[in-house]
Amino acid sequence: MKPETRTHYRAAIQRAVATIARHLDRAVDLGELARTAALAPLHFHHVFRGLVGETPLELHRRLRLERAAHELLHGDRPVTAIALDAGYDAHEAFTRAFRARFGAPPAAYRRQPPTAVAAEAAPHPTALAARSGIHYGAGTIEMAPFVAERPLVVTIEDLPPLRLAAVRHVGPYPRIALAFARLDAIAGPAGLYRHPELAMVAVYHDDPEATPAHELRADAAIAIPAGAALPAGLEELHLPGGRHACTTHAGPYAGLGDTWARLLGEWLPATDHAIAGVSFERYRNTPGDAAPEDLRTELCVPLA
Repeated sequence: MKPETRTHYRAAIQRAVATIARHLDRAVDLGELARTAALAPLHFHHVFRGLVGETPLELHRRLRLERAAHELLHGDRPVTAIALDAGYDAHEAFTRAFRARFGAPPAAYRRQPPTAVAAEAAPHPTALAARSGIHYGAGTIEMAPFVAERPLVVTIEDLPPLRLAAVRHVGPYPRIALAFARLDAIAGPAGLYRHPELAMVAVYHDDPEATPAHELRADAAIAIPAGAALPAGLEELHLPGGRHACTTHAGPYAGLGDTWARLLGEWLPATDHAIAGVSFERYRNTPGDAAPEDLRTELCVPLA
């Protein structure tokens, strides 16, 4: 594809995305979007899916659900009203769709918002993984420049084994913030943060594409030396080390799901590598010592 053709497609799809994002309360008119992009409907659908990672209807549906989740956490409108705004005429249909994506029905999700400590230290709880980086924020649509060339830099590294002190999290991966808050309440008083080998790690055990969100298992953990005592309330875990595919996510934690989607959905299938164990995140800094745009998180996948 010629550079000028790519530029034309990107500009056309960017306009279509902006139209969808600005009008979440309207039904998506695929024909109108295709005409505005000067593309045949089928061609428009393929180009949009290739550049954005979702179809127009999938993008629209996801942004509405993210908006609904934000309202549940930060507002007091009835669930039925939020369901209608999300495009669901029946409360039951909204509940099924919401639980499938966020791991809990709307009422339960509203009753258990992230704690202040967790909200400060972990991913935005309403951001669903999306390759495009387009999400519903605090009343606005946060649109990353998805049409820019953003190559994913992946390195193959031989990592050392890690001994971890961990708190188990069961539920949607973005809400692992709650487990990190529990970890902090135990690890801080126990003096674990004083060890020079300190590394904050999140370990993921299940495939979110194959496991219901409310059954996903992960661990919020801190690396500790071999001779360090394990405080009560923490579980000991061991990561064996070895060959890993690693990439670094730069910026706010809200985009971590998007980087995972690119690593496992784009990079891995294009290689001859196979996964051989559990994947994890290693936090090179934290919101306590870095601005959101300066956060660096290493994503690591063990390879056969």
